[in-house]
Amino acid sequence: MNQVFQRELRRFCFIIFVPLIAFIVPAADSLAQVNIKFMSVGSLRSWFASTGCEIEEGRVLTQQDGLEWPSYYRYQDTEAAKGLWIGATNFTDPTNFTYPYAIVHVGPRVAGTGEVFPVLMEMVSKFEPPKIYVDGALTSSGRPVINDRVDPTLPCDRIIINEVNTLLGITMTRKIMGFSQEFHDNYFIYEYVFKNTGNVNADPTIELPSQTLTGVYFYFQYRYAVCAEARYVIGNSAGWGINTMNDSRGDSLTPATTFFPGNRDNDIRAQYAWHGWHPGKITSYDNIGASVWNPPQSTFEPFSDRTDTSGRLTAPQFVGNATLFASRSATDQTDDIGQPSTTSYESSDDPVLNFNNRFPGNSAEYDAMRRRHLSPRHADKVGQPPSDPSQGLSTASSTGGQSSAKGYGPYTLAPGDSIRIVMVEAVAGLSREKAISVGERFKNGNKFTPPLPGGITAAQKNDSVYTGRDSLFQTFRRAIANYAAGFNIPQPPYPPKQVDVTSSGDKISLTWDLYGDGPTVTGFRVYRSTGKSDGMYTRIHQGDLPASARSFDDTTTIRGGDNYYYVVAVGDPADNTGGGLTPPGVALTSNRSYSQSYEAAQLRRPAGTVMSAIRIVPNPYIISSNINTQQIVTSQGVVSLRIPGAPDRLAFYNIPGYCTIRIYTELGELVYTIEHKDGSGDAYWQSITSSNQVVVSGVYIAVIQDTKTGEMVRKKFVIIR
Repeated sequence: MNQVFQRELRRFCFIIFVPLIAFIVPAADSLAQVNIKFMSVGSLRSWFASTGCEIEEGRVLTQQDGLEWPSYYRYQDTEAAKGLWIGATNFTDPTNFTYPYAIVHVGPRVAGTGEVFPVLMEMVSKFEPPKIYVDGALTSSGRPVINDRVDPTLPCDRIIINEVNTLLGITMTRKIMGFSQEFHDNYFIYEYVFKNTGNVNADPTIELPSQTLTGVYFYFQYRYAVCAEARYVIGNSAGWGINTMNDSRGDSLTPATTFFPGNRDNDIRAQYAWHGWHPGKITSYDNIGASVWNPPQSTFEPFSDRTDTSGRLTAPQFVGNATLFASRSATDQTDDIGQPSTTSYESSDDPVLNFNNRFPGNSAEYDAMRRRHLSPRHADKVGQPPSDPSQGLSTASSTGGQSSAKGYGPYTLAPGDSIRIVMVEAVAGLSREKAISVGERFKNGNKFTPPLPGGITAAQKNDSVYTGRDSLFQTFRRAIANYAAGFNIPQPPYPPKQVDVTSSGDKISLTWDLYGDGPTVTGFRVYRSTGKSDGMYTRIHQGDLPASARSFDDTTTIRGGDNYYYVVAVGDPADNTGGGLTPPGVALTSNRSYSQSYEAAQLRRPAGTVMSAIRIVPNPYIISSNINTQQIVTSQGVVSLRIPGAPDRLAFYNIPGYCTIRIYTELGELVYTIEHKDGSGDAYWQSITSSNQVVVSGVYIAVIQDTKTGEMVRKKFVIIR
């Protein structure tokens, strides 16, 4: 048997046989069932996988999935893919074959099958997750929190503990911490401990021969794409980050001169990204911030509001990560400010990021890990936009855009040695209110001739968007201060333990219970959005409700609208002594993410008893009516022209509790049928046909028949589009 054949046979045995042990021996977790946990305690929300890294389309078949901010609104995802590679040199496998470069991968496009073996994935909370009910039904954001245990001593609100063994015999323990305190709720802190245990799969009793690992790198990749909503506004390719701009700080390179010049924030070891100019002419206007002027280009996926062409900025976020601590060596556990030793960017479609196999036969992947600090930085290489920024940029881009990367190493790990790395990942930028106002002013100043009063230039709009970078670095500094303080920052009061929202005829009632623990509660605040759960919320009472309050009746909403709520507890300003860059003396509140409802509550009346009393509102329905002056006076009294938050909705009031409503054109063509079975006196129609087409202007006839008595009535109404 020649040496080549012996070598290949040994390699085959290790690559094929050893991973199979994970499926033969009982394991705490299996790659056949990747465990997913959501971290959702503040304005930032994301998912995490038991394999130790979140790969492209690793949860759903959508490229933008994760790092949602602000998470109170839909389609705010800024994450497309991540990768974690661990590499070493001169690694000897159990067959005594030595690999010059041995690398295991999770992501950005490989699942880690046969390379990583999950051992533990659990969620620990400071208190049991609250429960929110609307009309008796549990309501959820669609991001379920599956809590494994409660630990009231946690320094954070929740922590995910994740342990993974690898074919290199390195065990990774990852802890992900989330905070709800309002000055610290838009970042996660990650603590990684990489230990040479010799364990190669999910059964800790199966180990490699004891060996010292040399040339060890821990290499992270970040494919950011800001943000999911902008994909439907600017163009589909924005969804995989073709126009993502990447920049770095604290990498010892000459300060950037193209974007954010000077020495700003070079004391922070950070990489960050934002929505840059799109290669090719995508919009007729400057697309920084992704202002929505026209209906979305894409129709293959849902959009939060297809009627919104206000100019609102849909991508004002900056997203990034920063290093808080990295071991100098296995024997010197002080922070090495020279780590990460690699800060670079890679073409997201480059072969080195695709079809990765364990222990590659060449050094290309290892070379990426040890690339050092790539100069010029990506943002500098792309440069300033052309004279017409709507033409976009192609320099330093690719069909898949660029991913930022950072590598820690090289390290030497003897058996039992470990390396510790702590980092923060955050998203920040303009608030939703600011994104609306800046975007509207930008549209007013550029789409119309002459510009409308109050309009601003593209440069002024971009200056506002770019303040998001300052917000991101302020977030990094808060995370650094939090870490330096041992996570001992002022705590907000606990949120309500349970909130019940109940619809009725003349009010919507809210009641809540408390945990009985935590910081002092001095009062409560109740907020409402009408129309959609991710709309704009306003406080619906004057001042704070007293600390003794356990209920509130909303009598100010309009009949026919969908109503969503959240309740927050208010803390004592004296309890906030500062720390972690938290402004002292501010009355901290519990986070709205804990208590927000996601199902609609409506004013409901008892079933009608007199068919002649049935009313159709609005009638006439006038699409051009000013939504801000929604009422007219008719012989029947005050009638709404359009229902707030539901501009396409028509209401049928005082109807029998069980009836059929058939809507016809004036020519007698059946347009839509409503089977009303909930026993109330209200039913609603979204002014669409049975084939989901928007109805045209005209006179319509509603035939309402009581399904219990057979009694029938006909009503005319008018739609003017």
